[in-house]
Amino acid sequence: MTPSTAPAAAPTAAEVRAAVDAVPLWYHSIDLPHGISTPGWFDLRPIIDTMPWPDLRGKRCLDVGTWDGHLAFEMERRGASEVVAIDLKDQSQWDIPTRGRPLATPALEGMVGEDKAAGFSTAHRLLGSKVERRAISVYDLSVEEVGEFDFAICGSLMLHLQNPVKAMEAIRKVTTGHFLSAEMLRVRATLQHPRRAVALLEADEGLVQWWHPNLAAHRRMVWAAGFVVEKQSRPYVIRLGEGHPPEDTLKERAFALGRRALFGHQGLPHVSLLARVDHTVDAVAR
Repeated sequence: MTPSTAPAAAPTAAEVRAAVDAVPLWYHSIDLPHGISTPGWFDLRPIIDTMPWPDLRGKRCLDVGTWDGHLAFEMERRGASEVVAIDLKDQSQWDIPTRGRPLATPALEGMVGEDKAAGFSTAHRLLGSKVERRAISVYDLSVEEVGEFDFAICGSLMLHLQNPVKAMEAIRKVTTGHFLSAEMLRVRATLQHPRRAVALLEADEGLVQWWHPNLAAHRRMVWAAGFVVEKQSRPYVIRLGEGHPPEDTLKERAFALGRRALFGHQGLPHVSLLARVDHTVDAVAR
């Protein structure tokens, strides 16, 4: 084997630590070589196996809103033959409410840094991953642009979108099999309206959050986009990671106490829906 074709040497613990420390903000807690983990805002590791995954072996898969790539790398680990991960190029493309855009955009840029893909690129390199990351908005997904996928997943993104149903419709256009929608759950609205689809409009420019659906609304959104729900997880909490900012305000602390009382952990309540493409919709449309 010539020097030009020799594989790169595995990174040392010091090199992994230096690479992790060089990223301004980690969104996901990801396990890397030498027992080193990234200081993410959110830690999916304790709940990843509670999500209703289908068999991904040999499947072409799509991760929508990948950020640091935790779900994309997980699909690769589960045997996907190919994984494409999409996210926005930078913070200026986010669905920020008009009133807050002049202040929110520079604040997000200062927090995340110039390169939104820095965490993904770093984890990708250290894990030796083959996932392909592309700078595409979920709204712009098309078969011409990315091809078709056997499976697609979207986690904790729809609350940040002005039009979540339109986004799910775009995912459906490129999906031939199953879609796993893992989104934040509005617990009180679910308890108050267990059968009625209710989504609270936040339009919060600071957190860039639009809609907070109850469980019925989440299921209805998936159905409206042309899917049929096959499985539903139990509600679970995505724990706050090492890098998450402290919950300082009285309101934040009150919500944290309530979630800990209900679920036993501090974090954000979620539920996952595994749905399949409803091909009868296409037949009716024709």
